[in-house]
Amino acid sequence: MPLPNADAAERWSSACQGSVSQEQAGLIIMSGMKLEIAFWNYDRTRALADGTVTIEGVDATFHSARIVTEIFERMIRKRAFDVSELGMTYFLRTMDFDDPPFVAIPVFPNRCFRHSAIYINKASGIERPEDLAGKTIGELAVYGHDAGIMPKGILSDDYGLKPEQCRWIVGGIDFPMEPVDFIPQPHPADVEVKSAAKGADLGKMLEAGEIDALISADVPKCVLEKSPKVGRLFDDYEGAERSYFQRTGIFPIMHTVVVRRELAAGRPDIVKAVYRGFCDAKQAVTEQYVKGMTFNNMATMLPWFSRLIDEDRSLLGDDWWPYGMAANRKAVDVVLRYHYEQGLTQRRLTCEDIFAKELLET
Repeated sequence: MPLPNADAAERWSSACQGSVSQEQAGLIIMSGMKLEIAFWNYDRTRALADGTVTIEGVDATFHSARIVTEIFERMIRKRAFDVSELGMTYFLRTMDFDDPPFVAIPVFPNRCFRHSAIYINKASGIERPEDLAGKTIGELAVYGHDAGIMPKGILSDDYGLKPEQCRWIVGGIDFPMEPVDFIPQPHPADVEVKSAAKGADLGKMLEAGEIDALISADVPKCVLEKSPKVGRLFDDYEGAERSYFQRTGIFPIMHTVVVRRELAAGRPDIVKAVYRGFCDAKQAVTEQYVKGMTFNNMATMLPWFSRLIDEDRSLLGDDWWPYGMAANRKAVDVVLRYHYEQGLTQRRLTCEDIFAKELLET
């Protein structure tokens, strides 16, 4: 597919023969390059969406959706955008396509510690991670969704629990979403994976004891409503997650941003500008929160929010949500390792395989 504005660029170049230099023409063309860009409604992207931050050389139209997987589907199924947020596992599965369509940039709009994503039925006899062996575990959406890869990897690395020791049931919870049928869904032959019945609610199944545990990016209703029948595997999950970071230096990555491969090949300057735009948008909200500490962040309806910022900066650093390769190579590498070990990727990918080469030194 031709790049955006390719015809316009040719017409402009012809019209400008003899009046401006080729370099000047290129700069003028770049200033109006139209891009369709999609991401969910995060605070770290809001400055792009509302125009507070602009992307140099780009005339951007921004898109979002009810839930982020709808963005993923439009990008993977229809190539609907030039630049799009994608879940890491959604993106990595496209690397096994005959002609991989996307290249990533080191922007990570969604990241989350995931000890908190493992829920248990309290009557199932699970008191420690090792007790999950032999149990039936539900998983949201797909086997190996983004919030499932990290917990499985941590359970394997830290507690010796392997996915093949459990039985897996994949399905939805009470929050409505369409089946994820637009990506490959492999799993190793020695891992038992079944689909829940159509319309089944894994949260209700957990509360009823029909499954012993659940790994889910989204919090099931029974947990939000504090059902006495369910709980988390790690009761003090925040303590476990902070300890994990202190020990490993890894702030788990869930999503990245990808560009269409032909755009990356043809206009690396634009890809760099897109990366800088996302960085500037994140920096804008970071400064808002830090400067807001002077006034106790009264614009945000969260008591003790400033104290939480202070605690997070003490543990994670002043740039507590970093973009770029240098700050994230270790966190990306662990996702790539887990993705391969869990049978979701045909080969062990590296950062050099998936990111735009012009941004590997960021």
